[in-house]
Amino acid sequence: MKQHLKYLKVWEWVKHHHLLTAGAVGLILASCIVLWGASLRLPDLNSFEDRIFRQSTKIFDRTGEVLLFDVHENIRRTIVEIEDVSINMQHAAIAIEDESFYDHIGVDVRATIRAVLYNVLSGDPLGGQGGSTITQQVVKNALLEPDKKISRKIKEWALAIKLEGTLSKDEILEIYLNETPYGGSIYGVKEATRSYFGKEPDAVTIAEAAYLAAMPQAPTYFSPYGSHVDELEIRKNFVLQKMLDNEFITEDEYADALVEEVEFLPREN
Repeated sequence: MKQHLKYLKVWEWVKHHHLLTAGAVGLILASCIVLWGASLRLPDLNSFEDRIFRQSTKIFDRTGEVLLFDVHENIRRTIVEIEDVSINMQHAAIAIEDESFYDHIGVDVRATIRAVLYNVLSGDPLGGQGGSTITQQVVKNALLEPDKKISRKIKEWALAIKLEGTLSKDEILEIYLNETPYGGSIYGVKEATRSYFGKEPDAVTIAEAAYLAAMPQAPTYFSPYGSHVDELEIRKNFVLQKMLDNEFITEDEYADALVEEVEFLPREN
């Protein structure tokens, strides 16, 4: 009887202090995760800034202005500095990929949770942002192996935070824009603007920037030369809406970009 009363008292205490109990359990679990994460071996960031981008070899005429041949294997890429990329292109990428880019420390927990919930509830492949920040995408593409283990995700978070303490936001955005795939062998914003519009990246319009920012989520699916041009148009308009929501463009600019007729160059052989 006494033992039974003892259990009842314990149960009553747990019921009245359930929040405290849950908090304690959560704290213990979090501590275990932190300790486990600290034990993981992380790639070295010291040589990150010195790593070499794979660029294609370009052969010009004697003036140095006319491109005769672009010799590449699987990647066509020409590095460009962030100062030479249109602010429209920068804002379009940030709006669709990582709208809190200038505010977070490398990871955005709320965006991750929101993305997971959205994907589960809607199942819509066209809408929404991914859970990874631009910084995480840079880390994922440059430093980590392409597996889907939990340990890899924790490494990605840890390295993203470390990278934010090493490079400026503009440097991180520059790397992202130079490494992003835009369909086929086209990598980097400079090759993309040249291949699709015959322009340098500092000359793209808001609508053109929105088209390019729409592609990296699924470059083959959203190709302007494929069979999903209607879906590309929907996603381009979604990018424009995100640019408006984040005050990167005005209402008038948004309206003009929606009706702008963008011409893509013929597909190259």
